[in-house]
Amino acid sequence: MQKKHLLSVIVPIYNEEKTLEKIIERVQRVDLGGVSKELIIVDDASRNNTQEIIESLKREYKNIKSFAHKKNLGKGAAVRTGLKHFSGDIVVIQDGDLEYNPEDFKRLIKPILDRRSKVVYGSRLLGRITGFNIPLHYYGNKLLSYITKILYNRKITDMETCYKMMTRDVVKGLNLKSNRFDIEPEITAKIIKKGYRIIEIPINYSCRKFEEGKKIIWKDGIIAVYTLFKYRFFN
Repeated sequence: MQKKHLLSVIVPIYNEEKTLEKIIERVQRVDLGGVSKELIIVDDASRNNTQEIIESLKREYKNIKSFAHKKNLGKGAAVRTGLKHFSGDIVVIQDGDLEYNPEDFKRLIKPILDRRSKVVYGSRLLGRITGFNIPLHYYGNKLLSYITKILYNRKITDMETCYKMMTRDVVKGLNLKSNRFDIEPEITAKIIKKGYRIIEIPINYSCRKFEEGKKIIWKDGIIAVYTLFKYRFFN
């Protein structure tokens, strides 16, 4: 009998009341064939109506779990909270805005189901980027990916992508520590150091403006560089 798979979608959110319902609806709508889904929403101490929206979503969808931080700790902390409570044999991270398209899960999960790799990244730089143009972010991502290649001898086109999909055993072996956006380079550094192969799949990305809630800034890029060096040489 063929094994039934469960995809756990970790959704870290902070003040995403304008987009949360839409993105959850999009995730729920994705048909992954024989793969079922569970959603784990972690509210990082939002200061608006996010909690009310989460409770409404839980009444509508029975496959949603939710957790809430009492104070704002950062995306990494929210991701780590979600990873303490997932049940699936495959895991992916989904931001609470509309920049990423959950329909891409179909292509991301295939190499894992085919047993070609335990880790698949959705690369924005291999796909199509639309929306607000932020050159600093684009070239910053390219620089971080280049630094990753130099430090870890592994070519990654989009190290900072949110869409990191991996199997349960990979996640459980990472022992993540980061609280903020440095969670992205930490995940990548530890996956590479453990010898896992990373397959990259092109994805489409619709960048939003800072006025629309975009949170990552140039300082996070500096922290990412520091994190890459730290896990390469000191951990």
